[in-house]
Amino acid sequence: MCGIVGLYLKNSDLFDHIGELFSTMLVCLSSRGPDSAGFALYGNEPPSGYIKVTLRHNGENYNWQTLSDELGQRFNCQPQLQINANYAVIAVRAQEAEIRSELQALDASISVMSVGHSIEILKEIGSPQSIVERFRMRSMQGSHAIGHTRMATESAVTTDGSHPFSTGMDLCLVHNGSLSNHNRLRRILMRDGIEIRTENDSEVAAGYLMWQMQQGKSLQQALEAALEDLDGFYTFAIGTAEGFAVLRDPIACKPAVLAETEDFVAMASEFQALADLPGIDQAKVWEPKPGMVYTWGSAA
Repeated sequence: MCGIVGLYLKNSDLFDHIGELFSTMLVCLSSRGPDSAGFALYGNEPPSGYIKVTLRHNGENYNWQTLSDELGQRFNCQPQLQINANYAVIAVRAQEAEIRSELQALDASISVMSVGHSIEILKEIGSPQSIVERFRMRSMQGSHAIGHTRMATESAVTTDGSHPFSTGMDLCLVHNGSLSNHNRLRRILMRDGIEIRTENDSEVAAGYLMWQMQQGKSLQQALEAALEDLDGFYTFAIGTAEGFAVLRDPIACKPAVLAETEDFVAMASEFQALADLPGIDQAKVWEPKPGMVYTWGSAA
């Protein structure tokens, strides 16, 4: 049993408050996932031609400034650096493959959590409340976010096994459920060049979506294909640079609720996570139908 939440803001006046709103949602689902927690936040795009890379190191005192300076020299640009606990977000003028290769060469002890123009992923072992406090989430700004509280079933309790999972530019996924054919799919994806770093079935789901989209499918089409190819029980929330999507498997064993107003779209494993959102009493609230893809923004 895990908990998932998502918040997509339609009203830009709320962008400054997403951290406060989303933190409350995440902490509400602590009982569904006490092992670890994480979130992906979208917004705060870097200058044109730059991409953001979210990095993690085990050490609290890692010298991120030195790494940023080295990347600036390598790519002949002025990096933008933000440090948050044992994480850093560095914006550089480079392509995804270039920055991944250079980071591996500079320091293989660094983990790349996400790459994109908008996305930042932060996750760690610990309670949702501790994660919110550790990363000062309540003060964050952005346009949309997805998050996860984990009770481990398919792999060990580690940061790498925590959600969200990102396998491509600005794309990430959180998952409540269990896939039965993830080992076979993992072999297929890795054979075709999709990087899978863990034994977690949810990372395979994220990799599957990227694999389909690399073949020219939209996220909507990739999720429709997932209904045919992914065996098991699942509720997914997916984020893209400018969009948000939700999918439940055709049997819909895992709970989910959606709420929509003129200002936002929100989803959660339980309604209590939505109860404190502004205007929730006026929202359209419903349970997403089994096997139906729901998208907002440019996710379609």
